[in-house]
Amino acid sequence: MVLFGKKIGMTHIEDGYLVSPVTVVDITENVVAKVTDKKVVVGFGKIKKPTKAQLGQYKDLGFAPQIVVESDMAREGATVGTLIPSEMPTKVHATGTSKGKGFAGVVKRHGFKGGKETHGQSDRVRAPGSVGAGTTPGRIFKGTRMAGRMGADTVKVRNLKVIKVVAEDGKSLMVLKGAIPGPNGSIIQLSW
Repeated sequence: MVLFGKKIGMTHIEDGYLVSPVTVVDITENVVAKVTDKKVVVGFGKIKKPTKAQLGQYKDLGFAPQIVVESDMAREGATVGTLIPSEMPTKVHATGTSKGKGFAGVVKRHGFKGGKETHGQSDRVRAPGSVGAGTTPGRIFKGTRMAGRMGADTVKVRNLKVIKVVAEDGKSLMVLKGAIPGPNGSIIQLSW
């Protein structure tokens, strides 16, 4: 089963004892977008300016969802426009896009130690050092760790414990133990 959510932020909770840290994810906007002969399509969010084709595809729903995915939930009892049932598992996998850091050097990106600061060497402290051999092989191997863009990668965190699901004031919030990739407000895929 797959759901989507919007990361609200991190906090801690106390339930007789301190559970820290936890991440709060808003799963309110999940709806059954379409029910066909073989599958159930789950949608999340709304497209601000949908095309006529997108609106026609989801005319029973009344709006075009931002994200759609085929779900393995049972077709029996699934009606278009209903919210996803609140029976949640005890553990989920969270997939998101990590924060982009921009161009980063080898010390930050790969954890290199850096050069020594003695014997007159003052400008090579955060440099990578040697990256290849001499005449043989006469090139730098693919995959050699160098400076470059860091972050903005798809990251999956497995087996996050579901602390609780809070449903009040028309909102459904899922509280997960641990950290989830991405900034606050980013879309997270939850699967189990």
